[in-house]
Amino acid sequence: MAARVLRPLPRLKPFNRLQVILQHLKMSKQTDSTDEVLLEKRGGAAIITLNRPKVLNALTLSMIQQIYPQIKTWEQDPETFLIIIKGTGGKAFCAGGDIRAIADAGKVGDRLARDFFREEYILNNAIGTCKKPYVALIDGITMGGGVGLSVHGHFRVATEKTLFAMPETAIGLFPDVGGGYFLPRLSGKIGYYLALTGFRLKGRDVLKAGIATHFVESEKLPALEKDLIALKSPSTENIADLLNSYHVKSKVDQEKEFVLDEHMEKINSLFSANSMEEIVKKLKQDGSPFAIKQLETINKMSPTSLKMTLRQLREGASMSLQDVLMMEYRLSQACMRGHDFYEGVRAVLAAGRCEPYLGHTNPLQSAVLTDKDQSPRWKPAALEEVSDEFLDDCFKPLGNNDLKL
Repeated sequence: MAARVLRPLPRLKPFNRLQVILQHLKMSKQTDSTDEVLLEKRGGAAIITLNRPKVLNALTLSMIQQIYPQIKTWEQDPETFLIIIKGTGGKAFCAGGDIRAIADAGKVGDRLARDFFREEYILNNAIGTCKKPYVALIDGITMGGGVGLSVHGHFRVATEKTLFAMPETAIGLFPDVGGGYFLPRLSGKIGYYLALTGFRLKGRDVLKAGIATHFVESEKLPALEKDLIALKSPSTENIADLLNSYHVKSKVDQEKEFVLDEHMEKINSLFSANSMEEIVKKLKQDGSPFAIKQLETINKMSPTSLKMTLRQLREGASMSLQDVLMMEYRLSQACMRGHDFYEGVRAVLAAGRCEPYLGHTNPLQSAVLTDKDQSPRWKPAALEEVSDEFLDDCFKPLGNNDLKL
């Protein structure tokens, strides 16, 4: 059960009204630490707290089903002026979706493999279209589904503890939750590079890449949250001004160069190719230490996922968020019908590196899932064997089963 949200009291007879008030006060004080997600109002601010710290706030279907209707309610509430989302535990905002449960469901044809993606993408769209200012405090690990809960909102506040990645190609998936929308819109070919290699950005680099909108020291977040709640007239402009005031005072890594700066020319050139085969060819021809490192990473990823992802981003670059999410739902179901997703999860679990879902791998270890004795056996095993016809089938409409937004 989620923490209760205070709602207007109904008009009742005096005795009944007293009972309701007492019950209402009792419920409003309940913040059960076992709740997966806490939903509450403080003044004009609505606050969503992801509360599974032991598994880095991994997202479950139950959490999605609690968050979505509450966002829609707050959006219509004239006394709710902004929405804040954060995670508990100090290590993660949200490391992704509960991937093990999805894999187990998909193997036996359970509807969770359909429902999770469908409802997650509907929530991503609700965040992307939310009429109330939406502030995500992405402190700590922010991967996969955690990116979907934050990146489409108005404001994303990174800290020195933020660790961002979309490492789906390493597990037979693709960077979903609207990745096809926001990744190709990052400057140059950064988004393509992040999507295909699963490269991890840390701290201020998340801001410099264009994923976060602000940077604030982690220890200042409680004060920032308090000031957000205390805003007298929390318009989008006033919220931006408050975030900016914290942002300009944050000195951590301020002078540090963007981690990809020295490689941007190569990234923009090498990852601008029209096909994965051409990207690989360019990397081989380049031969620099940077290119060789990317080649080694790409060679460990699912060939099907790589080709699917490149096409997803190229098509998504000119689509609306809604059309991208509809496309990604089709791709999610193609992955559920296929081989590589289950094989990728098997390899991660066998390697002992997967909690329910830690951004597809333990993000405190390597960004690459495999090792010599626990490596996934992809089918097809080579890029050349993933045909255009097969890809066309993955992108085909699902008729009555298509995502409806």
